[in-house]
Amino acid sequence: MTAEPQVDVRAMAVACRDASRAFAALDGAAKNRILARIAELLPQREAAILAANQRDLTAAREKGLSGAMVDRLALTPQRLRDIAEAVLEVAAQADPVGEVTRMWRRPNGLLVGRQRIPLGVIAMIYESRPNVTVDAAALCLKAGNAVILRGGSEAFASNTALASVLQEALAAEGAPAAAVSLIATTDRAAMNALLALDDLVDLAIPRGGEGLIRFVNQHSAIPVIKHYKGVCHLYVDAAAEPDTALRLLLDGKTSRPGVCNALETMLVHRAAAPRFMPAATAALDRKDVEIRGCEATRAYAPQALAATDEDYAAEFLDLTIAVKIVDRYEDAIAHIQRFGSDHTEIIATEDYRTAQRFLREVNSSVVLVNASSRFSDGGQLGLGAEIGISTTKLHAFGPMGLTALTTEKFIVYGEGQVRHPSAVE
Repeated sequence: MTAEPQVDVRAMAVACRDASRAFAALDGAAKNRILARIAELLPQREAAILAANQRDLTAAREKGLSGAMVDRLALTPQRLRDIAEAVLEVAAQADPVGEVTRMWRRPNGLLVGRQRIPLGVIAMIYESRPNVTVDAAALCLKAGNAVILRGGSEAFASNTALASVLQEALAAEGAPAAAVSLIATTDRAAMNALLALDDLVDLAIPRGGEGLIRFVNQHSAIPVIKHYKGVCHLYVDAAAEPDTALRLLLDGKTSRPGVCNALETMLVHRAAAPRFMPAATAALDRKDVEIRGCEATRAYAPQALAATDEDYAAEFLDLTIAVKIVDRYEDAIAHIQRFGSDHTEIIATEDYRTAQRFLREVNSSVVLVNASSRFSDGGQLGLGAEIGISTTKLHAFGPMGLTALTTEKFIVYGEGQVRHPSAVE
């Protein structure tokens, strides 16, 4: 087996920072040409990429990784075409850099505004899915940033092959190849070294399991955008329409249970339970969903297990749901505040005032009325591609698209105004 190269992480970060300054000056057309070149090269380099991916898949099977993990790791010709198409979709989005978001006139005549600028250097730390290598790079580049990629060991060969294509595209368009830098080692010491570089890296975005995200947050000197888990709630209000609530439940829990916007807990108002719970528990049983519920829930679902506080705080990522019947709307809010993870919450109700109250009082990153939790996604909310989701309220909150990879500076137009006229007399 070929030995992994030694990586000078600081030297890489210096080169990436210098590249970010050059990249920030590119206009939208130049960035789109780079993205178009990436999309063109990916299918052209298919043989090399798939051969590298096969090495990762062989190692994954030898290590006994689950079938689901192997599937997440696998690349195919169609998946490569899908990745290329996603890059073109990023290119088609409006360039946020340079946008003036608002202007106002001060009493002294100064015209003050806010203008979007790139963040600078992004450290993207992720697991499993090699498509993230390309998706994250495309979003960062479109927003005028440079990116340092640190993928998981299980996708090392695949990520290396994909990063090579990204750098080839940058060089072919006359842009600095260091704008996309891959840490070409699985040694965790390299990640620790990267997380210490707060003088060179502007933001860290971990994407993966709760363990990885907590590790990055605990060891980083760089600001971290994170969400530990998605404990998403559906509250079925006393004024809920039962069929609507059932649709939200089944889509949120069973369409794709292993994702962060899947439902994990359902709260049902006691007044709604007689009309809703029999059909809900029967439907969940047909879908092979295990219920963990309170005593009142188990009266409707004798097969349910007794729920614990750990169940109400859990992100199951499986066909398991925690259920609680509550006496009042206020009890549902208190439960969400205690056990929620600030990710996504839904109310099913036909009462306008209750819906508006829920929107005001629940401050998770996405709050929905009569719509599935599965819409808590950048693409579904109209942001285009998504680099991740943040439950950190500073800078970005919720699904993060291109705009979230920029910040705003103040711009000021004057006509010779001075703050202290006496100082210039």
